[in-house]
Amino acid sequence: MLVLEEKIAHLTRTVEDLSEVVARQETEIAMLNRRVQLLMEREAEREASVDGQMVLTDQRPPHW
Repeated sequence: MLVLEEKIAHLTRTVEDLSEVVARQETEIAMLNRRVQLLMEREAEREASVDGQMVLTDQRPPHW
């Protein structure tokens, strides 16, 4: 009987630990989703402010 109680206690602790991990991951995923959304909005605004001109970031400006 003692072996079963030990196994149940171990499994219960494992489930609690995993639950904490999932809760932390949920928080982190939500934060990352917000950051991605902000970056997408910034990029959309930047593209709209170029007035339809394509900006190539790997080219040197004309005065070089």
